[in-house]
Amino acid sequence: MHAKIRLPSTGTNSPSPPASPRLRHSRSSKHSGRFAHRSFPHRFAWILLSLLVRRRGVLLVVPLLYFSCMLFYTGTLQFDVVSGGIKHSTAVGSVYRSPELYAKLRRDMDAENSTADAMSTIWKRAKGADWKTCINKSSGGLPDSNGYIYVEANGGLNQQRTSICNAVAVAGYLNATLVIPNFHFHSIWRDPSKFSDIYDEDFFVKTLENDVRVVNTIPGYLMERFDHNMSNVLNFKIKAWAPIRYYRDTVLPRLLEEKVIRISPFANRLSFDAPPVVQRLRCLANYEALRFSNPIYRMGETLVSRMKERSVNNGGKYISVHLRFEEDMIAFSCCVYDGGRKELEDMIAARERGWKGKFTKPGRILQPGVNRVNGKCPLTPLEVGLMLRGMGFDRSTSIYLASGQIYNSDRYMAPLLEMFPLLQTKEMLASPEELAPFKNYSSRMAAIDYTVCLHSEVFVTTQGGNFPHFLLGHRRYLFNGHAKTIRPDKRKLTLYFDNPNIGWRTFKRHMLGMRAHSDSKGIELKRPNDSIYSFPCPNCMCHTNKTEDSKTSVP
Repeated sequence: MHAKIRLPSTGTNSPSPPASPRLRHSRSSKHSGRFAHRSFPHRFAWILLSLLVRRRGVLLVVPLLYFSCMLFYTGTLQFDVVSGGIKHSTAVGSVYRSPELYAKLRRDMDAENSTADAMSTIWKRAKGADWKTCINKSSGGLPDSNGYIYVEANGGLNQQRTSICNAVAVAGYLNATLVIPNFHFHSIWRDPSKFSDIYDEDFFVKTLENDVRVVNTIPGYLMERFDHNMSNVLNFKIKAWAPIRYYRDTVLPRLLEEKVIRISPFANRLSFDAPPVVQRLRCLANYEALRFSNPIYRMGETLVSRMKERSVNNGGKYISVHLRFEEDMIAFSCCVYDGGRKELEDMIAARERGWKGKFTKPGRILQPGVNRVNGKCPLTPLEVGLMLRGMGFDRSTSIYLASGQIYNSDRYMAPLLEMFPLLQTKEMLASPEELAPFKNYSSRMAAIDYTVCLHSEVFVTTQGGNFPHFLLGHRRYLFNGHAKTIRPDKRKLTLYFDNPNIGWRTFKRHMLGMRAHSDSKGIELKRPNDSIYSFPCPNCMCHTNKTEDSKTSVP
């Protein structure tokens, strides 16, 4: 017995009737004039579309056509050339041409003398409603603890900060005792600092004492069960962005049973969408309990004071710029600039040091052109300078540059210093002796940068990441919602930087529009899945007006 199959009753396939010759003639006569003046890609697309419509299959291939068009647009289909595992694109904005633009615009930029009005608007207070800090602290005692939670925070300074604040929230929600978080040693940051090296541990414990118990060590009688070895303690592997109910339903029962649990790694292991009781604890930890250790705090405050002294012509006001143009950042982004063979060799070596094998897997092709068009390439110092000059900041502007070791700094920093001669870094503001205790510790150096950026009049972020995200929220909290932060649209920037015909006035108009758009976002409210560390309103702050408070404190 054979399986039944369905065939036409005649046993032959019946072809569709041929199209009417008269219809074909009318179509060709109607469009022949247009075809003569169209390029090959246009004619090919038109013929393909005509055939698809004639065969009534257009609905089946619409997704394919859309995908193909997007590939043509981004320059990754037939206009790309693969060389040495790198796909080079010719799409607009895919090539680093900023030095050419700087050479073209520099004379008009320096000759302009109309920046006074623009500068006066920059220092104005950000518009919007008033906000005030709004975090209640508990005043009563705590019930008996359900057990001890030990977390291991991974990443750099601010990723560790996320872990700390989330750990406080989880421990408080579960009525557990939090052990001072342990910091992982990372192959990139290579900083062995402990919690007390970066934060004021006593102040942290004291601030949280009525909300969350925090201790330095687990009692010995409990650790005897584990041979005093933390690796023997039950380790929860928790998925990223887990909801708080997971901790209540899954972690709490084991905590009650074991009395000690470990969570490693812990970065980003708690959802941003959480009930008010959890958000309050996050706010309390981030904005009130976490204070840098005394050596870092004093060094940061000293540099803030020196920046204000050097900004006397602007009323003591300065802007801060977070620049991510370190070698490892460029290597990870897989972007190509203009360094030639030396740059290529440096990036290959950096990728192997930090992410051995990740970028050399068989078949993996790097696409720097696509990355640039999509706004994923770190801005160079030159590009940051062009952007800021276009936004109205003139040569008299005091700038604090927060950054690690700039790649090929002698070459890449020269144009930025030409545009902003009053630019300062921590290495320029402080003596080698003053920086010696922090010099070989990336997190401590980042904490100093964080402090100086926190108190600037305007903060400019150029790449994203945890550092600007935390600063964005902290400045909103510190300045009651009126802090100014500039977050440029890097996709648009790549198009402007790659336009050889753009003039200074046009370029400046685009930059001023970008700056105004950034300023308007100073008081954004947190949406459900937004980071509370970037958007403290309304969970950590209360909205007010001239007559009365429109909201009460967060419960």
